[in-house]
Amino acid sequence: MRARSTALAKLCWSAIDGATSADEVVFTGSGALPSAFAVTDIASATIATAALSIAEFLRESHGKRPAIVVDRRLSSIWFWASIRPLDWRPTAVWDPIAGDYPTRDGWIRLHTNAPYHRAAAERVLRAQGDKETIARAVVGWLARDLENAIVEDGGCAAEMRSIAAWEEHPQGRAVAAEPLVHFETTETSGTLNLPLQPARPLEGLRVLDLTRVLAGPVATRFLAGYGAEVLRIDPPDWDEPAVVPEVTLGKRCARLNLHESRDRAIFEQLLSRADVLIHGYRPGALDGLGYDAKARQKLSPGLVDVSLDAYGWSGPWATRRGFDSLVQMSTGIADFGMQRSHSTKPVPLPVQAVDHATGYLMAAAAIRGITLRMKNGHGSVARLSLARTAKLVIEHPTDTQEASLAAETETDRSQEIELTTWGKAQRIVAPVQIAGAPMRWDVPARQLGSDTPHWRNA
Repeated sequence: MRARSTALAKLCWSAIDGATSADEVVFTGSGALPSAFAVTDIASATIATAALSIAEFLRESHGKRPAIVVDRRLSSIWFWASIRPLDWRPTAVWDPIAGDYPTRDGWIRLHTNAPYHRAAAERVLRAQGDKETIARAVVGWLARDLENAIVEDGGCAAEMRSIAAWEEHPQGRAVAAEPLVHFETTETSGTLNLPLQPARPLEGLRVLDLTRVLAGPVATRFLAGYGAEVLRIDPPDWDEPAVVPEVTLGKRCARLNLHESRDRAIFEQLLSRADVLIHGYRPGALDGLGYDAKARQKLSPGLVDVSLDAYGWSGPWATRRGFDSLVQMSTGIADFGMQRSHSTKPVPLPVQAVDHATGYLMAAAAIRGITLRMKNGHGSVARLSLARTAKLVIEHPTDTQEASLAAETETDRSQEIELTTWGKAQRIVAPVQIAGAPMRWDVPARQLGSDTPHWRNA
């Protein structure tokens, strides 16, 4: 429903404290992803919010506010996957034992894509092997006991709760009290020198990307699409092969070990010249490395600092590891889907919409920060969480009679060939059109660690 997309765009834009009206966004396309929640409207609305931030930036820098058109159908596809390999096969998205398992009293989801997360689950369960082996070990546990045991061992798991149970949970209450986007300006200030080219609004903007799957990389991919120089930094041993081709589009990717003095010096030099820092470390993690908020602003006065965590910035789970699929289980989304569809197992969203939606909101917050810095020189801090975005999803259930989106067609694909690290690919046509400023990427997707850690023309 286009009216709901418009209403949601207004809601999201107000959370960014955008100064212009969201009424002028034109939404096209009919149908919706099959879900108990308004996933297509949330997809198109959050993409529209990021586009509105670009339009506001252009108004402030050039005095013109371009027209915005968001295709709801393409937005839905981008919330699934934007890349279509031509002569290679992508890595499987999930580890073989990741998934939902019945327990003695309900359901639990194990997230085991990272080797050390899988190892934690196997240690607690005292089981290794295929899903059947793990299932036999899981079924003897109470869901909450197993969740606690795996989390305490450094792993990732989530009991399936109902929406009502989450609302009564201490963490649910804490998240409900948080804004969708926490945004504030800082006392530090710094100059911002951009060429201000209307066709590439973010040309010259330096974005340091310290994020992992999936929301943060979606945010920086959007920024790269409008000309920002994005440098992604990963630890030496980190990889996420299933999503790297999807999210490294437009970026250069390097590695640094922030526990080594030489690499710390390189990182500090990079940060000192960055305009935007986007990071997805758990609360306190960067502080423990010596880079708390004050240190970051000192290294880069006027820095636009955008951060993400899984379960919110307050409450007992503020430092808990989490991913989209786990948050959907914890907050009641998967349970509501199961009840609505009369299923016997959890029914999550058809795409990782919590991640993607949060990513576009992060991009909007970053651009909003740049717009304000251009006006007054001051930096800003924005904080978002997957759990708070999940609350936005929960507040917008669907009418089950909505028509489904049509299947993807060849015309949805760009005719340009992207020469990725893995082979040739095509991208789905961009879901948003900003008049005079087409979304495009200058760098094809590449493996993590493909580049040296430096800014171009530095």
